[in-house]
Amino acid sequence: MQGRKNYTEKLFLSFRLSDRVPKDNFYRRLRETLDLSFLYRDTEELYGRTGNPSIDPVVFFKLLITGYLENITSDRKLVEHCSMRMDVLYFLGHDLDEELPWHSTISRTRQLYPESLFEKLFNKVFALCVDSGMVSGHTQAVDSAPIKANASMESVVPKMPATPMDDHLKKVSEENGATGQRQAKIVSPAHISAPEHELKRVEKHHQNLREGPVQLVGTSHKKARLLSNKTHYNPHDPDARISVKPGKARKLNYRCSMAVDTAEGVISHIQADFADGRDSQYLKGIGLRVQDRLGKNELTMTDLLADTGYSNGSNYDFLEQRKVTGWIPVFGKYKPEIKGFPYNREKNEYRCPMDRPLPFKGFSTNKYGTLLGSTEGL
Repeated sequence: MQGRKNYTEKLFLSFRLSDRVPKDNFYRRLRETLDLSFLYRDTEELYGRTGNPSIDPVVFFKLLITGYLENITSDRKLVEHCSMRMDVLYFLGHDLDEELPWHSTISRTRQLYPESLFEKLFNKVFALCVDSGMVSGHTQAVDSAPIKANASMESVVPKMPATPMDDHLKKVSEENGATGQRQAKIVSPAHISAPEHELKRVEKHHQNLREGPVQLVGTSHKKARLLSNKTHYNPHDPDARISVKPGKARKLNYRCSMAVDTAEGVISHIQADFADGRDSQYLKGIGLRVQDRLGKNELTMTDLLADTGYSNGSNYDFLEQRKVTGWIPVFGKYKPEIKGFPYNREKNEYRCPMDRPLPFKGFSTNKYGTLLGSTEGL
């Protein structure tokens, strides 16, 4: 006879999550391994003595860990997902009949906590990985990836010339016929400025592109806009930067740089930066932070792996000074030796065909602080 299950919702009188979550479940094992009780002490000064109780700091950080493990970036979707998972509820310390925090509470709490608190938790988890033998320390791999900003390219606006604000307000008042008391009430809008000569130079370049014999695709359209970080910004997220990868459209992004220990793929450092910089300019900061974190765990970095984007003379010199072997391909058509200019390893110098030394002088940067390269001379 064919069986058929008839479902009738019941009120369970005796039910324990611990009986329903298997012993080898990942979140159960994580709950037994990860002790976050130190967060109560580290967050105590962030709260007042009166008012309604806040979200439990431990629950908050466990929710963030769950979001990372489940690849969920929306707080609203994260709460919905957790409410349907018994193993996650057990990890959070919530029962079936307990309401999870509102998604808006998670967003506000994230803004409340300082960066140092998140870093302290990262160091705690990293130390647990070291104690478990998952981190070798000697070889680290570094790379970066663009992270899409919560801002649209359609909302970017031009930067204003960097003129004195009083002159700007006076000009606005004159053009709009404001005098006397009315003039004093004018309030300057929030804006980002740029040097006027820089804006003119970029605008001239854009004009040449529009009028040139060979036009870029789309530049002839009457509504086309040539956008640049030097001339435009998004007022809703001024820190977002326009960036582009080959074969992809321009977007407002951030740059996520990450260092990974090659033994088991444990993340040893992660940071966010502006998306309009080069990978190479962040290597020194990443190297120092990684070495410091490894040193606190009695480990030593001896090798660093990175792609060509991290290649420049100052980075090679930095790694050599820190006694780290850098496995980074050279950029472009660089040649370590040029015929007629032998290298003296003992004196760390090159010599010209007249057998005169060419000592290293230093590194050159442009007016924005971007590294241009090394200079050599007599």
